[in-house]
Amino acid sequence: MTTTPRNVLPKGISASDFEQALAQIRTIVGAEYVVAEDTALAPYNKIMMAVPDEQHAPSAAVMPDSVEQIQAIMKVLNQHRIPVYPISTGKNLGYGSAAPVERGQLVMDLRRMNRILDVDAELCTALVEPGVTYQQLYDYLQEKKLPLWFSCPAPSVIAGPLGNMVDRGVGYTPYGEHFLFSSGMEVVLADGEVLRTGMGSMPGSNTWQVFKWGYGPTLDGIFTQSNYGIVTKMGMWLMPAPPDYRPFLIQYPEDADITKIVDALRPLRIAMVIPNAVVIAHTLWEAPCAKVNRADYHPGPGAISDEAVQKIRKDHNLGAWNVYAALYGTPETNAANWKIIEQVAAATGGTLITDSTEQGGRATQYRFDLMKGKPNLGEFDLYNWRGGGGSMWFAPVSQAKGSETLKQMRMAKDILAKYGFDYVGEFIVGWRDMHHVIDLLYDRSDAEQMKKAHACFDELLQSFAREGYGVYRASTAFAEKVAATYGPVKRDVERRLKRALDPNNIIAPGRCGISI
Repeated sequence: MTTTPRNVLPKGISASDFEQALAQIRTIVGAEYVVAEDTALAPYNKIMMAVPDEQHAPSAAVMPDSVEQIQAIMKVLNQHRIPVYPISTGKNLGYGSAAPVERGQLVMDLRRMNRILDVDAELCTALVEPGVTYQQLYDYLQEKKLPLWFSCPAPSVIAGPLGNMVDRGVGYTPYGEHFLFSSGMEVVLADGEVLRTGMGSMPGSNTWQVFKWGYGPTLDGIFTQSNYGIVTKMGMWLMPAPPDYRPFLIQYPEDADITKIVDALRPLRIAMVIPNAVVIAHTLWEAPCAKVNRADYHPGPGAISDEAVQKIRKDHNLGAWNVYAALYGTPETNAANWKIIEQVAAATGGTLITDSTEQGGRATQYRFDLMKGKPNLGEFDLYNWRGGGGSMWFAPVSQAKGSETLKQMRMAKDILAKYGFDYVGEFIVGWRDMHHVIDLLYDRSDAEQMKKAHACFDELLQSFAREGYGVYRASTAFAEKVAATYGPVKRDVERRLKRALDPNNIIAPGRCGISI
C-alpha cells in the first residue's frame, strides 16, 4: 500500500518512483524509521513563518542512526534525484524549523545519531553527533562531575550544539562565538563520500579536536549555512569552569541611553575585561519573560504605544535597556575588573544589579543561567507576548558603535508599527560587531496578520540592506531574498561549489538561497 502523502511529492518525481525509493530506504534503516503519513509528518510541518504550512510540507522523513546508513540513503536519493533536507534537532526556532526549505523535500532527521563520542577533560574538548542536545551534554558533564562549561543559545534545552554551530549560532559565555570554538567536522558528501576536515583527514590523527586548520585550504566554513554536505560529527571546545563567576545586570531608563551604553561597553569587550557578548535587551524583550500580559497594556490592534511601554517599565521594574554580561576569573581578577564595571555603570547613569531576585526576577535569572552555560527554555516566553505561534527573527549586523543603534532602532520601530507590530529587540555586542536581533511576533491563526508579517519582514530586509546592514541568519522563507542582498559574485561562487559537490542538487536545494 502506498504511504506517500497525497499531493506532496518531490518536485518532478512521480508517486510510483517515490514509493520505490522509500521502499529501498526502508531496507536500509528499517520500516519504523521511515514515515510518510500525514499525521506522522506533522512535527516536520510545524513552522513559525508567515507563509502557509503547505509551502514547506515534506514528502516523507527518514531517521538514520549511522554514517553508513546515510551513505546508503544518499545512493538511493541520487539514483532517483530526490532532494533531502537534513536536520539535527529541527529546533532552529525564529530562523526556521524542521520543515524543509522547499515543499516535497525528504527530511533526514538525525535525532537517532545522538551519541557523545568523546569528552577530554584535560584538553576541554568534546566530539558529538548531530542529535545530541545541549541538555544532554549538560547532564553528561554534571553526571561525570566534570568542571567544564559550554556555551548555548537561548532557548537551548531541546536544541543541539552541532546544528547551532553549523548555522553559526551564538551564545552567552566567553565561548559564545560557537563556530569559532569548533574544531573538526565529519561530513557525508552528496555522493556518499566521507570527509573529515582539518587534522581529521590524517589517518591516526589525535589532534582533530585541538587544531582545526590542518594543511591547505580550511574547508569547515563551506559546510556552515550551506547545503554542500551532511555534518555527522563535530568537535567543540569546552570552557573550564571559572573559580569565580559574577553575572550582572545594568538597567537604563531611556531609549536614547543605548548610544552611550554601546560606546562605554565596547572598549571593555574588545579588551576582554568583559569576556562574553554583552546583551542589551529592550523593555519588550524582557516583558514576556517577566510574565507581563500584553493585553493588559494594549488590548486593541496596532503596535503598542510608547506610553504603554513606559508603564510596563514602571510596573515591573524593567529598564528601557537591560544590559547583561558577566566576569569570569579568580576572585582577585574579578574584584579588580568589578571596580571598572561599577565606574562605567555610574558614569553612564545605569543601575547595577547582581542578584536576579532583586530586580527582574525570572527574566534576569534565565540570563544569568545562560551566561554560565546552563540550558533553559526561558526565552520561549517571548512567544506568549502576542500568541498565535508566529515568530521570525530579523538579525542585521553592524559595527559596535553607539551611532548605529538609534538609527537602526528607529528604522525598525517605524517599519514594525506601519504593519501593526511591536518592537521586540536586543543589541548584542560581540568583539567589534553588533547584532541587532528583532523578534517579529504575530498570530499565525490570523490570515491578515500573516500577510502583514510577511510584508513587514520583507520591508525590514530591503530597507536595512539599502543601508548596508546584512542579516547573518534568516527565516527559511526568506533564504533566497537574503542571499540576493549579498550580491551576484558571492552567489555565483556558491553555485559553482554546489555544482562541484552536489551535481544532482540533492542536498537541501534552496537552503541559504543556494541551488543549481
